Amino acid sequence: MNTYLNMLARVVVAIVMLLPATVLAQEENSQSQNEKLNNFTVDAELLTRSELRLGGLPDNEEDNDNKAYFILERTRLGLDYERTFLKAHITAQHTAVWGQAGGGSINLYEAWVQLTARNGLFAKIGRQVLNYDDERIIGSNDWAAAAQSHDLVKLGYENDRHKIHLMLAYNQNVESVNGGTEYRNGDKPYKLMQNLWYHYDHPRVPFGASLLFMNQGLQSQNESDLSKTYYQQLVGTYLSYRPQRWSLEGSFYYQMGKNENGIDISAWMASAKGTYSPSAQWTLNAGYDILSGDPYFAVPPGGGLGLVQHKTIKGFSPVYGSHHKFYGAMDFFYMTTYYNGFTPGLQNYYAGATFKPINKLVFDAAYHYFAIASNIDNLDKPLGHELEISASYTPIKEVTVSAGYSYMHGTETMERLKRVDNERNLHWAWLNVLIRPRFLQVKW
Repeated sequence: MNTYLNMLARVVVAIVMLLPATVLAQEENSQSQNEKLNNFTVDAELLTRSELRLGGLPDNEEDNDNKAYFILERTRLGLDYERTFLKAHITAQHTAVWGQAGGGSINLYEAWVQLTARNGLFAKIGRQVLNYDDERIIGSNDWAAAAQSHDLVKLGYENDRHKIHLMLAYNQNVESVNGGTEYRNGDKPYKLMQNLWYHYDHPRVPFGASLLFMNQGLQSQNESDLSKTYYQQLVGTYLSYRPQRWSLEGSFYYQMGKNENGIDISAWMASAKGTYSPSAQWTLNAGYDILSGDPYFAVPPGGGLGLVQHKTIKGFSPVYGSHHKFYGAMDFFYMTTYYNGFTPGLQNYYAGATFKPINKLVFDAAYHYFAIASNIDNLDKPLGHELEISASYTPIKEVTVSAGYSYMHGTETMERLKRVDNERNLHWAWLNVLIRPRFLQVKW
């Protein structure tokens, strides 16, 4: 492990040391052509969302009151600095529910600096948000109050046709001489991560293709060897073809390696989506997702669902994707777990429409049919039907007001696997106000 980390550190340092010399030479050539090289801005994002839930996931089996109403807020303050070949960004974030004890959580959401050379090479270092392809595997998951960011080094090259990004992360709890290679109860789920992403755009055809390879090192949770690091990999592709009014998308990913308990992984997922815009006001879409699952189902002596010892884990994990975007607005799948962590996979058949009567107003409607992907004794596959409607209005560019309502009729399978209420009729409504003011912009 130490040899690997030393080699990795040397490569990163060599590239990062090389870039500034290139950048400075380019900036000297550009300075005579541009008198105002520096641009500094101060922006904010103030989000307030109220949610009403009638039916859903109880805290425990004796919880019969499944009504909830709360208001959450997220406040971000962002600082941006940019000059010809240098960018820096810092975002402080506060999240809380109105009235929450302790005043919520304050953290540094982003803090990075990027050096870019004229030949397309760049290095981006620090805490940063990652959004790739359709965000199914790597995304910001911005619907969640705290959202998602990563501490890493990103090295890359981009031109009109080709993009290649290498992401390198190594997490620890504290600076430590003793036991510094172990990572437990940290802010991130992984100890090490290396991602390689390549994207190609055809110069004359509206076709794009991406390849992704991800390697994660997870600290062992196996009581017999807590100091060990287990590695799991993900490899896959995302394809898109967008001729005129059509948009066709598809993806396939495969997971392998071992989980944090040293159990082998063999899981996969596939998706397909088609979108058609018959006019400037209307857009129609339909698609299908399937994520593999575990077929094991156990009833322990105490009753209810339990876990069994798997020889191979077949339940696919969409790791760091924007799950709210894909698997239903009510977030029953992959934003929350099945009862006792059981993973039977998911099938998601969906169709929807978007209507824009005027430039600033948008209406959306969607239908989902959910089913598990694995075969489980004494349980049918269907989980239920979900209907969603929402509207968004942007009176001025800094302000967006949106609202939505979702209804799900669950099945017995949904009730047993997710421990939803017995009536199986689940409602959720929300009202969202998003304001993004710019406080300051200075150029010199």
